[in-house]
Amino acid sequence: MATSDLVSTPDSRDPDSCDPDTRDPDTREPDLPGKDPSAGAEGAPGGARPARPGSRGSSIGGLFVVCAGIAALVAAMLSSLSLTAKLSALGIASAGAVTDYGIPVLRAAGEISAVIAIGSLLLAAFLAPPQRSGVLDVDGYRAVRTASVAAIVWAAVALLMIPLQLSEVSGRPLSEAMLPDNALSGIEQVEASRAWLWVAIFAVILAIGCRLILRWGWTPPLLALSILTLMPLAITGHSGSGGNHDIATNSLVLHLVAASLWAGGLFAVLAHARRKGARTDVVVRRYSHVATVALVVIAVSGVINALVRVTPSDLFTTTYGWMIVGKAAALVVLAGIGLQQRRVSVRALQRDASARGPLVRLATVEVMVFSATFGLAVALGGAPPPPPGRELSIQEVLLGYTLDGPPTLMRLLFDWRFDLLYGTAAIVIAVVYLLAVRRLRSRGIAWPVGRTIAWMAGAFLLLFTTSSGVGRYTMAMFSVHMGAHMAMSMLIPVLLVLGAPMTLALRALKPAGKNGVPGLREWLLAALHSRVSRFLTHPVVAAVIFVSGFYGLYLTPIFGDIVSTHTGHVLMNLHFLLSGYLFYYVVLGVDPAPRRLEPVTRLGVVMATLPLHAFFGIALMMTDTVMGYDYYHGLALPWVTDLLRDQQTGGGITWASGELPLLLIMVALGVQWSRSDQRRARQHDRREDRDHDAELESYNAMFQELARRDHADQEGDAVAGADAAGGGDPSRGDPGRDPAGEGSTRLP
Repeated sequence: MATSDLVSTPDSRDPDSCDPDTRDPDTREPDLPGKDPSAGAEGAPGGARPARPGSRGSSIGGLFVVCAGIAALVAAMLSSLSLTAKLSALGIASAGAVTDYGIPVLRAAGEISAVIAIGSLLLAAFLAPPQRSGVLDVDGYRAVRTASVAAIVWAAVALLMIPLQLSEVSGRPLSEAMLPDNALSGIEQVEASRAWLWVAIFAVILAIGCRLILRWGWTPPLLALSILTLMPLAITGHSGSGGNHDIATNSLVLHLVAASLWAGGLFAVLAHARRKGARTDVVVRRYSHVATVALVVIAVSGVINALVRVTPSDLFTTTYGWMIVGKAAALVVLAGIGLQQRRVSVRALQRDASARGPLVRLATVEVMVFSATFGLAVALGGAPPPPPGRELSIQEVLLGYTLDGPPTLMRLLFDWRFDLLYGTAAIVIAVVYLLAVRRLRSRGIAWPVGRTIAWMAGAFLLLFTTSSGVGRYTMAMFSVHMGAHMAMSMLIPVLLVLGAPMTLALRALKPAGKNGVPGLREWLLAALHSRVSRFLTHPVVAAVIFVSGFYGLYLTPIFGDIVSTHTGHVLMNLHFLLSGYLFYYVVLGVDPAPRRLEPVTRLGVVMATLPLHAFFGIALMMTDTVMGYDYYHGLALPWVTDLLRDQQTGGGITWASGELPLLLIMVALGVQWSRSDQRRARQHDRREDRDHDAELESYNAMFQELARRDHADQEGDAVAGADAAGGGDPSRGDPGRDPAGEGSTRLP
């Protein structure tokens, strides 16, 4: 990733090393100095106190062991309180103490490892600046290596959890569950074991990636991968089944991501401070913003998830309810410590960048409380929730909710069910956009109203498509499903692209300056100029990604495999939104891009691509096999008596849905074409004003010279013609007449 706009801490390299510019920045390792990395120049952040090599790393390792031990102890103690109820709910006998207590102990230690990996990559990606060349600085390098070790531990725990889950579900001792034949057959049948297998695969890839990369540009993708390692666990268990499982799963995803960033970021900041890392004041200030947002997300998502599982009367009458109360109390304690950090530690670092003492003391206490809270969360995840007071219908089991009747216009418009993922995203992007516009206007910079209207319309349409009655019926009927996905791939992205969010962000965000610490603006520029961005924005690549998703998803067995899962619908929505945005980002060209295409080229790409959607719609209308038959047939909706006809209706919606996006694109390209001509004309006029119409005068002089030469050529042609016709001297009268006056013409 090109990171020429990133600025490093000036004195973070080993002064005894060779010139870093003489080595290949893609292959060399950052120098690991034996002194404080911030102690190069006088007055550098963090002071100039030397540090003993290895002493800080060993203390961080010891802190990790202590945190994992606290989490494991709390998880084991609290899990014992609900062990009998858990075995009764599963309808099996105990598989032995190794299984009963090994699962909460290992899971607690593993999740501590996972959040440490996430927090370390958060610090390397967005809290600590890299070098000017884009190579990780010493602080980022250490954080990535810490993430690698944590990922290895997380992968090992996940592999051990596979036979433990098989042992628990089957009620057999661990020794029997680990036999190859039992293990292979059990992984196919036990959902929890499959989830842990995916965790292990993702964690191994993460560990390898952290060992291979040295440039800053790879840390954001690795951070995303580290968060992905938690997702298989989020979509299984209590939240992935039963009534309201869509809300439960979405809230748990938000809860896990926010908690991991908060707790993992805290551990990384503490490790950074104990190592006397550079720019500690900047790191802490940035982390403080992350922690504040995470606290709000954790509180809201935790309340929603708890309300899905228990009623208020169950909070103080069941073990599960008491664990929820204990987790809420721990969150209040953590919020109080965080507030004290802002009042004491952050202010101390603002006054003196080397004043790390208050931060280290409070952060150590906060990390311990977090470890106990994670142990409590593990025990809560393993405890059986109170049984529902009634038997669930087939719709509640498959959808998570019930449908009152066929999708009438009134139900589609007003029968809302808020989507915690995409509905929240729609509100957030609308609010952030308006705040950015307000910042521009406060500086006296105008922003086109049309762009604001387009962005807000796209955000509202995203909210409506996922949270209104359309969202409710999307999972139940193929025709509504296709209508929603056409909107998410061909209409919402067009409106969002026309809002020019990249241009707005680059104007609203303040640049770091030559010697400043890179921030959001520099990260956006680095992403914009990266090789990955240049590859993805190639018109052929963007068009292939845009079109192939429909053919690959619906004309292969993939759709039938994922249509019955809430996660499958979430991923399909994400794919259509991202692929649509990428395609229209390229063909509309409103925002800056690595490639600049002429309007006629963009129009050609559109005209060559959109007809493929019409062909896809025709293919759906001509199919004679119902896709996802088992799922749709299992819903048994009384108003859908012919599944094939409903599927063909979805094909018709697909075929007809390309008209409005095409109209918007044509209008946008026409306006761009016109404005491009006007902009060129204004540039020409300004250039003429600067050189006093020198180009016009030169142009006129050229025509005058051409006219003079044409006149001379015409005279020469006349003389030559006269010579050829008369053969005489042109000064002597008519050369073609006989001098004797006889009127005859002389022959040569």
